[in-house]
Amino acid sequence: MADKPADHANPELPLADRGAANLPGHWLLARLGKRVLRPGGRKMTEQLLTHAALAGADVVELAPGLGKTAVSILEHSPASYVGVESDDHAAELTRKAIGAGGSVVTGEAAKTGRPDSSADVIVGEAMLTMQTDRHKAEIASEALRVLRPGGRYAIHELAIEPDDVADEIKTEIRQALARSIKVNARPLTAREWRDLLIDNGFEIEAVHFAPMALLDPTRIIADEGLLGTLKFVRNVATDSDARKRVLAMRRTFTKYRDHLVAIEIIARKTA
Repeated sequence: MADKPADHANPELPLADRGAANLPGHWLLARLGKRVLRPGGRKMTEQLLTHAALAGADVVELAPGLGKTAVSILEHSPASYVGVESDDHAAELTRKAIGAGGSVVTGEAAKTGRPDSSADVIVGEAMLTMQTDRHKAEIASEALRVLRPGGRYAIHELAIEPDDVADEIKTEIRQALARSIKVNARPLTAREWRDLLIDNGFEIEAVHFAPMALLDPTRIIADEGLLGTLKFVRNVATDSDARKRVLAMRRTFTKYRDHLVAIEIIARKTA
């Protein structure tokens, strides 16, 4: 019988009634107390938001999840903030996180329901990676529709390197990720990410990289702080099923560390 999860596990999280063995990796980590769930960590998120030039902008965030990035966006003094979240539980978590600082609507990233040319910046982190190639293109097309001319689409995703990596290695990596995180992750190479955005009407302004070190101890401390790290470690230690999953994810990330990297892209709508 599996150990009982620690008391700190958040009962409000979606899928919380699903066992640790089958819970999608990002929600498992969140349930265990990890709050920064982006491949490039807190530092790349802060860099992304700075490069996106949010001050005075109408901002839409796709799939805000726990609301961690939403809070950071509001610290940049945008004119407005709207989160578009398909999961009702996650939407409520973001509403609680931002209070009166903005709004969160229920919707799909590919069908946001936002008016044409109504946003200056669209932010999306670690969500395109989880989509099929077709759905990636649909989301990019929706971002183009919602942005005003000159508007910026800022993404922080997982990439495979180098650009000329063999197709069989890409397939192996995607299959390994799917097995360990229980989500059909499909990261692209940097060139493929750029091509996706260019093919859907954007021009590329900037591309930056960071190590993909989500479960490395030094990154966890940098992202969560010492107290948050201790809580996360305690929760992992007291839940045997969760511990097996976390260790499996870490082994996968370690095995492919030479091919996995976090990528930031700022793309602009040209017309």
